[in-house]
Amino acid sequence: MAHAADPGKPATNRVAASAVDLDKAAASSFKKFSSPADKSVRKSLPGAQNEAAATVQAEGAVAGNPDLAIVLNAESTTAHGLNLATEIISAPASLSITIEWGDGTKDTTTAGGSTTLYNSHTYAELGQYDVKVTVTDAANQAEVVNAFPVHTAGSDFTPYGPTRLLDTRSGIGAAKAKVPARGKARLKVGGNGSIPTGVTAVVLNVTVTNATQAGHVTVFGSGHEQPITSNVNFEAGQTVPNLVIVPVGKDGYVELFNGGWESIDLLADVTGYFTRSAASGYTSMTPARFVDSREGLGTAKGQVAGQAVFSTQISGLRGVPQGISAVALNVTVTNPKETGHLTVFPSGQTAPSTSSVNFTAGQTIANSVIVPVGADGKISVRNGAWAGADVIVDVVGYYSQASNGAYMPLAPGRMLDTRDPSWPYGQLPARDWLPLEISGTEPGIAGYVLNTTVTNTQGAGFLSVAPDPNSVEDYENGTWVEPARPGASTLNWTAGKTVPNLVQASAGTTGIVDFWNQGWEPVDLVVDIFGYYETK
Repeated sequence: MAHAADPGKPATNRVAASAVDLDKAAASSFKKFSSPADKSVRKSLPGAQNEAAATVQAEGAVAGNPDLAIVLNAESTTAHGLNLATEIISAPASLSITIEWGDGTKDTTTAGGSTTLYNSHTYAELGQYDVKVTVTDAANQAEVVNAFPVHTAGSDFTPYGPTRLLDTRSGIGAAKAKVPARGKARLKVGGNGSIPTGVTAVVLNVTVTNATQAGHVTVFGSGHEQPITSNVNFEAGQTVPNLVIVPVGKDGYVELFNGGWESIDLLADVTGYFTRSAASGYTSMTPARFVDSREGLGTAKGQVAGQAVFSTQISGLRGVPQGISAVALNVTVTNPKETGHLTVFPSGQTAPSTSSVNFTAGQTIANSVIVPVGADGKISVRNGAWAGADVIVDVVGYYSQASNGAYMPLAPGRMLDTRDPSWPYGQLPARDWLPLEISGTEPGIAGYVLNTTVTNTQGAGFLSVAPDPNSVEDYENGTWVEPARPGASTLNWTAGKTVPNLVQASAGTTGIVDFWNQGWEPVDLVVDIFGYYETK
């Protein structure tokens, strides 16, 4: 950890390295494709080239090259990328090879007989493509073709709703009963409503309510191993939301595990889903403040009245372009006069019966929100309480057809836990930042989907997350510069509370993300990773 209070102190060995290998964690998303030699289709070419044929045969070639064939093996290696191995079986001959990638582009080369060629290709858009390899032996008037379908590994986003899929209080999406201690609720996502089958991941706002004891909830894809990570932490009597981006099982379901020792009610609202077809990619941003009712930014100055709705412009402001389909936000409520909730939804629509942030009187609480944007480029916010509250909205990224950040869901993994005895630096000090190397200088990584949890708090404070301008070498060599302290908050806490929040963090230029303790007492920090966005 680099110390803001002592910028002259050496920073050697102070960059935390992620405990998760992204390539291993994403292995299930990478697919292999093959087409054997017997799938090669041969045809004779018109016209003899006797002089060339005689030359080839004089070098020991077999007349007609009867064994000419192609074996294809490919593997997706990135969200948009593919590696192709082309094995050519041939007698000695002058061969022309054409690889057509299925997106209107092709590569050409030559060979003198049997060989294996290795090529890589990056697709601009996600989807399925037909790769075709043609080998021509003009001297022997022969040509063979082998082709097979391949599919990119990444997933694009489609906005949806917001729509409530689960409410155990009323029997929506599951039995009308609390989820028992150490029990699970199974939620159908693929094929539910107009959500298609075959979705790879889903965006849910999961809310715990009517809890009688502290605990946590873990959300994961059906058929997947239950991870040790948590998505929502709660205490007795709390109503706590948290956004999750979770893989969907092959059967179209996700599971919500109650990690507490007493029963709870669960709610889940969907705001979008991911598929392996071209839709909206993601562009990450350094968090930018768009709304602060305390200052009159983005809305009228003063608290948002109970049951009131305001709309605010997103598209075309502060680096967000026109034509986006959805926006990634961090929404904070502060100074509320009574218990209630906020609902964030596309402008031009009636407010749905979903919640984005739940709060109690006097509480300051934040939650990540991914929400479709209205046709006018605006979003709307409704205060569901009967009394006023201040509202703050920070934009952390956006989805659009012009964006090429494709989502790569991971097996959830714990990257950092300052409570772990093997962690050498202890708690995150007050007014300090912790740089965590996630992907380093690996090209194409645009951002990460993380869940941050702050615990063992001694006073009030908030956490900020932002990309670090320094490299690992800068920290190791003591040449780092102190990053600018962020103004946007990711999550807020008070003494004795454990608070989680999902973070869509930008990778910046160095693949290092800073976690800032903006409070005046040290805290423990837990960081889990659920996926990343990749542009290649």
